[in-house]
Amino acid sequence: MNTERDDATAERAAEEPTSSETTETAEAAPGAGSPAPRDVDAIKYDVIAAMKTVYDPEIPVDIYELGLIYELEIDESGVAHVVMTLTTPMCPAAEILPPEVEAKTREVEGVSDVRLELVWEPPWNMDMMSPAARLALNV
Repeated sequence: MNTERDDATAERAAEEPTSSETTETAEAAPGAGSPAPRDVDAIKYDVIAAMKTVYDPEIPVDIYELGLIYELEIDESGVAHVVMTLTTPMCPAAEILPPEVEAKTREVEGVSDVRLELVWEPPWNMDMMSPAARLALNV
């Protein structure tokens, strides 16, 4: 009986991961260094959070709560389709708000492209505001 050899084998076995540990490690790192694609709902949540940082300069409420975002869709490839309006076609912020919405959407992790559509139908009205916006504006 060679106890030195048995002890060395036991030490190596203790240091090597078990097959279940190896599987767990492989599952935790898909794509060998490339991040797993983000869930569409998580991307959409983060885009909404980004939009809530955009304010009409004349109104102290973000554009999302104002109801200026009519539609937001994120497809499986990360393309964000945003349909938005402004409070009026003559809005002084017409030149800055859509590009700001596009830029902030583009910055969200998982967004690969942004397609922003500015529409005037249906026309925006105060009924489109969220309860939080109504409260903030006391209307």
